[in-house]
Amino acid sequence: MPNSTDERLLSVYLHDHLAGSAGGVELANRVAKAHADSPMGPELGRLAREIEQDRDALRQILSELGMADHHVHENLTWLAEKAARLKPNGQLIGRSPLSSLVELETMRIALEGKRAGWDTLRLLADHDQRLDPGRLDELIARAVDQADRAEKLRRQVARTVFRADTSQQV
Repeated sequence: MPNSTDERLLSVYLHDHLAGSAGGVELANRVAKAHADSPMGPELGRLAREIEQDRDALRQILSELGMADHHVHENLTWLAEKAARLKPNGQLIGRSPLSSLVELETMRIALEGKRAGWDTLRLLADHDQRLDPGRLDELIARAVDQADRAEKLRRQVARTVFRADTSQQV
């Protein structure tokens, strides 16, 4: 069966996901750095490294499909992620206790979006021989695992962030 994939739409879709991954990498690295000395630090560092590897996997897929890497999309998302930090967080300078909760919630949502993107490619792999179903299955499983781990961390933070009797920073 000949390739019946709409190349233009697929390119737009993958570049949108690549742009999103730029923001995801920035967020993951920032959260990991903020918690480097906390009990959550090692897990957040591991998640950040894996999210970078997944962005590289998406770039590799783009390359294998012969689709140019559009850095403009990534750069705009990078800027948007930086601008998102300027929102009020209940504190004039530095991190609010809410920062960790909101960042982990955002990371969790982004990981679900990434999983959905891999799943869409997996569906396309059934009729597009350029896509490796086995590799996509691995990426889907990893995204599910990452989202589960991020959710566990998010729940840890959510249990403590609103407690009035603690001055502990999360």
